[in-house]
Amino acid sequence: MSIHLISILLLVVAFVIATTLPINLGAIALVAAFIVGTIVLEGPPDDVADGVVAGFPGGLFVTLVGVTFLFAIARANGTIDWLVDRAVRGVRGRIVLIPWIMFAVTALLTAFGSVVPAAVAIIAPVGLSLAVQHRINPVLMGLSIINGATAGGFSPISIFGGITNDVVAGAGLPGSPLILFLGSLVFNTLLNVVMFFLFGGRELIGRVAEEPAPVGGPEVAPGGGPGAAKANGATTGATGAGFTEGERRPVTTLDLNRSLTLVVLLALAVGALAFQLDVGLLAVTAAVLLSLLSPTAYKGAVAQVAWPTVLLVCGVATYVSLMEENGTIEWLGDGVAALGIPLLSALLLCYIGAVVSAFASTTGILTALIPLAVPLLLGGQLGVVGVITAFAISSSVVDSSPYSTSGALTVANSPEDHRDYVYKRLLQWGMSMVVVAPLVTWLVLVLPGWL
Repeated sequence: MSIHLISILLLVVAFVIATTLPINLGAIALVAAFIVGTIVLEGPPDDVADGVVAGFPGGLFVTLVGVTFLFAIARANGTIDWLVDRAVRGVRGRIVLIPWIMFAVTALLTAFGSVVPAAVAIIAPVGLSLAVQHRINPVLMGLSIINGATAGGFSPISIFGGITNDVVAGAGLPGSPLILFLGSLVFNTLLNVVMFFLFGGRELIGRVAEEPAPVGGPEVAPGGGPGAAKANGATTGATGAGFTEGERRPVTTLDLNRSLTLVVLLALAVGALAFQLDVGLLAVTAAVLLSLLSPTAYKGAVAQVAWPTVLLVCGVATYVSLMEENGTIEWLGDGVAALGIPLLSALLLCYIGAVVSAFASTTGILTALIPLAVPLLLGGQLGVVGVITAFAISSSVVDSSPYSTSGALTVANSPEDHRDYVYKRLLQWGMSMVVVAPLVTWLVLVLPGWL
């Protein structure tokens, strides 16, 4: 059996074990990476170990830790509660509009050049706090934010759009940045409409928030209604910052700590969006600065980092990186391209992009796999714009998977007592996108041959 088949088999086994037993999938994935690395890597044990962890996503680790650390502080001092109050007043209490505002804001951020994870990292904590306060299904809110970020992610001045258009132009193929952008925008908007009604959006129609609910109550049921459990009497916010005991009143005013927190949050947004600085390192810096100003008040914030989520996502990403390093991903792509049936090859490439991107960097997948489609497209039997657009959409809508950066940030910033529910629903939704998105985009954009 080839190492490529072994790598794929071990990944399947890891999922089966994690699904049937209460064992963190990230830990299992690290074991699988150790097994594969021992087989394929040469040299002394220390070199093998270095090779296994070489693909550990340090940037993603820092992002998850930094963002949840910072927003645990913002949650503890009432800044998030104040932002929630301002947002609800801005829509005059019409709760049904709140998820769509989050969708629009993240779409605008990514359309104007923000990296998708950075936009999600900035918006998700506020959006999920709104979900807690107003009994909105956290999955509905989280997916609205992710779908919005993906909807704007392929504009001509965005990161995803720039990468895709550059690869197409570099191969000498005819592209259409406008169709790529509009295709992603329309697909994700329609997808969000479907998701909205699947996850309780109908119940929000006509609901008006007269006053923000006290933090810690009323509780949020997974379906969006009341009745979910509280975490042993401790206040739990959208970041899981449950280190303040007792129920807190709604926050409608600013004090010094909240004002300083708003300043560092604004600095975080400006640094990440305007100067393309690393959002994780910015968040850690901001959290440390706030902690220095009030070390006693925020000493419990580090404990609120979503460590199980960090292990899960980083472990899986490490294993997928090893699969890329040993050529398994390229092996799959080459096998598809060699089929000799252009329409089927295009469909399978979309599926490979969706499957791999659900567990790895979408940016990396766009860079690595679009060139694999070039020989197929040079044959002239398929519409270049249609295939590239279908591939781009298929590889990006799966960012809702809890193993992608955007999905992981959503899980990490969900209410602690709903984190397992959000993880499972995002896993189901993300895997359904892996199955559905490539087929739908292929049927609409590739099969008719009109692009």
